Amino acid sequence: MKTAAFFDLDKTLITINSGKLWMECERKAGRLSVWNFAEALVYLLAYRFGIIDMDHAMQRAMKTIKGQNEDELRKRTHLWFENEVQAYAAKGAWSAIAEHRNLGHVLVLLTSSSLYESEAATSFFGLDDFLCTRYGIKDGDFNGEVIKPMCYGPGKVLHAQKWAEENDVDLHQSFFYTDSITDLPMLLEVGNPRVVNPDPRLRRMAKKKNWPILDWN
Repeated sequence: MKTAAFFDLDKTLITINSGKLWMECERKAGRLSVWNFAEALVYLLAYRFGIIDMDHAMQRAMKTIKGQNEDELRKRTHLWFENEVQAYAAKGAWSAIAEHRNLGHVLVLLTSSSLYESEAATSFFGLDDFLCTRYGIKDGDFNGEVIKPMCYGPGKVLHAQKWAEENDVDLHQSFFYTDSITDLPMLLEVGNPRVVNPDPRLRRMAKKKNWPILDWN
């Protein structure tokens, strides 16, 4: 069986939370109201501390894009990623990616981010595949729903397990890189957990379990 290296995106492959950048971009373009922007900032803070109700947060987020065209959002997201996100690539990410590539490992983005940002990030970092949160589509437009399970928390494990089975990958010999305590279920699922610039709760957990703590900045 093959070995995979899974990578989280925000605060791991990139040094920022790209969600905040995206909301600022949408707010400047007039596609996000002041109230929706403020509400999203609260959700981001809750996400950072691992106390978010992700189902509720995503239901609220889907309302802001319901009826928009998927192809238009894809083009907008790819352009935004190129112009505003790529500059925040973590320096240490490149050497880790190169090391796993040289070892013949499958390189996979594993993120709660959208399909469209995941496409852009996978291309930019030269990864082999991605697993992400996906949105419901009807006749080319967003229908206001999120496809379950979301690629978040325990949902990341479900996505990774299904993908590993389909691609002949052994999770117990694979790697996962992340910064967030919300990814604890996936860190426990792989044989080689790697903690990158972790939040305080994950740092404590990593020290307790003697997991490697990496500084990619």
